Amino acid sequence: MHKSFHLLFSLAGAIFLFIFSVVSTPKYSFALSSTTQQLSSNLFVNIAKKLNPAVVNVSTKSKIEKTHRNFRPPRGGRPGPGQGRSPDSFRDFYDKFFGDRRNQNQKPKRGMGSGFVIDKEGHILTNYHVIEGADEIVVMIEDAGSEKEYTATLIGSDSKTDIALIKINRDENTPKEFPFLRLGSSEHLEVGEWVLAIGNPFGLSHTVTVGVVSALGRSIGAGPYDEFIQTDASINPGNSGGPLINIEGEVIGINTAIISGNSGGNVGIGFAIPINIAKGILKDLKEKGSVTRGWLGVMIQKITPELAKSFGLNQSEGALVGDVIPGGPAFKGGVKRGDVIVRFDGKDVKDMEDLPKIVAATTPSSVVNVEIVREGSPKTLSIKIETLTDTQATVVAKADPLGMQVQDITPELAKSLQLEVNQGVLVSDVIPGNSAAESGMRRGDVISEMNRTPITNMKDYQRLAGSVKIGDSVLFLVKRGGTTIYIAVKVG
Repeated sequence: MHKSFHLLFSLAGAIFLFIFSVVSTPKYSFALSSTTQQLSSNLFVNIAKKLNPAVVNVSTKSKIEKTHRNFRPPRGGRPGPGQGRSPDSFRDFYDKFFGDRRNQNQKPKRGMGSGFVIDKEGHILTNYHVIEGADEIVVMIEDAGSEKEYTATLIGSDSKTDIALIKINRDENTPKEFPFLRLGSSEHLEVGEWVLAIGNPFGLSHTVTVGVVSALGRSIGAGPYDEFIQTDASINPGNSGGPLINIEGEVIGINTAIISGNSGGNVGIGFAIPINIAKGILKDLKEKGSVTRGWLGVMIQKITPELAKSFGLNQSEGALVGDVIPGGPAFKGGVKRGDVIVRFDGKDVKDMEDLPKIVAATTPSSVVNVEIVREGSPKTLSIKIETLTDTQATVVAKADPLGMQVQDITPELAKSLQLEVNQGVLVSDVIPGNSAAESGMRRGDVISEMNRTPITNMKDYQRLAGSVKIGDSVLFLVKRGGTTIYIAVKVG
């Protein structure tokens, strides 16, 4: 009896362990966006072996040190949802690795980053800030276990998205075809999806790291078209311009920026430009060397819950028009200050940040329908889009040189927010990490003076703000609650 019971107990235990091992330890797991690709232990090995030859080291040399006028390192722009940070958290790879770009001298400047070949002819995508100001560009390509060096030429660049296209110079020693990477799609990326980063951190060529997509659509204050992929794949100074790859072996991003610790290295938060942004401008870069974008001619701001209530909106979606540039497309099409743009050319405008991207992607000279809400009533306008020029971009940028957004104080707004004044401008939003926020300016403040000059409306503010330069200190007289205070803002 005792032996039979012992045998039965052992048999039951063995069956339980077998079932438990089958249920709890599957042989494979699957990436969220790939139902056909099995995530086996050799998958990353195979991807690295296959793709490494098309990832290049990009080194540059310029005759004199030059400042970066167009691309502003993301050092404290507006955070994405749920994203908080200190003002100095963001570090540009190039800036951290090669020192402070503001320290100008006459010595030759050398730089290093990454890139990847996108066709057999030898076109290479990289970051604009990697090659900016370069007089010479050299790329190193892996070939049969060794490195081969080639010179390259800049074909086109776009500082607004931090993307550049270069091409290997051909001679009698260059191969007929170069290995290249397939460009995938970033449209259907999912948070949690496996990704690989390949690049040259700190000059260590062809370093492969693995992680996941941590978040999508991050805005980090790098430019007007921010929508970065966030990843925890380890990327460091020197990875800039290298590919972020999915488990299908397709490029879905261009590694560009990190949040760094005190050492300047990786802390598990990196950012990549979605590859669809690069694909959208690739033809322009190849054919014209620059990017043509649509221009609407409005200055917009975020709709806060208070503003939504005062404008009779049921929700905070859309972009509020704070001003219309005289003579621009919106002005000609009938857009007015106070209008809320909710749809543009059939595309929903969920947030203020959506509109510049949608307008930029619109072909100049095309006529589009723009749906607005004016004084609580919907209205559709027909507007002919024009070409965005550098001058126009500068005018729009000057709408918010201090890192805040302001608006006129209407009687309705004063009543809704219980303001005791109807002159001056209301601070409707303050961008975290920028000059105004660091100096103590708050949403809801009323600005009545700027540099001891009275401000009665938006025109006064824009006239004075338009003359502000980087490095200036601006003195504001602010009414907050029942008190009046001075706030000095250092423009950086």
